Amino acid sequence: MAKAQADRIVHKAAWLYYTHGLRQDEVAQRLNISRASVALYLRRARETGIVNISTATHLFRGEQLAREVEDRFGLEAVWIAGEDLAAREAEAEIPSLAASVFLEMVGRGQRVGIAWGRTVYAIADVMSFADLEGVTVVQLCGNLGAPYSYRPDQCTMEIARRLNARGLNFYAPLVLSTPELADALRSEPVIREQLDSVAGCDLSLYSVGTLDEDSHVVKCGALTANELARLRTQGGEGVIAGQIIDRSGRLLDCDYNRRVISADLESLKKIPRRLTVVQEESKLAPLRAALAGGFCTHLVATAAIARGLLADG
Repeated sequence: MAKAQADRIVHKAAWLYYTHGLRQDEVAQRLNISRASVALYLRRARETGIVNISTATHLFRGEQLAREVEDRFGLEAVWIAGEDLAAREAEAEIPSLAASVFLEMVGRGQRVGIAWGRTVYAIADVMSFADLEGVTVVQLCGNLGAPYSYRPDQCTMEIARRLNARGLNFYAPLVLSTPELADALRSEPVIREQLDSVAGCDLSLYSVGTLDEDSHVVKCGALTANELARLRTQGGEGVIAGQIIDRSGRLLDCDYNRRVISADLESLKKIPRRLTVVQEESKLAPLRAALAGGFCTHLVATAAIARGLLADG
């Protein structure tokens, strides 16, 4: 087990046992480990002083914040960067942390769905090379012609290259000119098969997008700033895999979404492990929407974002 993962499970076992009052067998069941392992982790927590929250290390302060976010939103695991760093320094840590978490989560023979954007490409760019037998990396949404390195196909293929895995690109545009044309393209057997296969992924990786002029859907030409402003007035809150969601995490009923070629949001939620990575505090509201919609089971974020989530109601 990688050191970071081992440290996290020790902290989580201690949190469940001492803070929530679960019995050792209940902790074992929750973490899918043996009761003997729970006893070992609790002893290690006592020996290292982890259970003494008042004198916890800097690492534990981040871990305590992570456990609180897990509890509040029912997430399986949360990783926090930069508890003791300035906001920009914490944001800079996120790609490396997320790349390590992602590599720990990917298993041999699995199918992995990848969205797109600056955050996802930054993760790919710092990811260590691994040789994972039988892994398939799948693009979750249509492509864009804009000459940016964080296009959907670029994100997918760079991660596939880092994993020495098979990459499956989506050879269709992200946005069509009319809903009718989009419907017709979705009905094509090759496109339909790829869209239907998304729910069969074992793991997904994406960030959430904002609805402002700096949004990647604007930068890459999918929408104009004026169109995005209109979507905000209609209740749009954020972007998931190129699609606009409202504050509750539901697909926004709008012309743009009807013209998008992307994985159905319900299919995304059927993926067992959904790793969401957020760097910027400007994405706090979209992240809340994604959490409300059930798009996240695992989260990598800064301490500032975590505190913002906990401060919300």
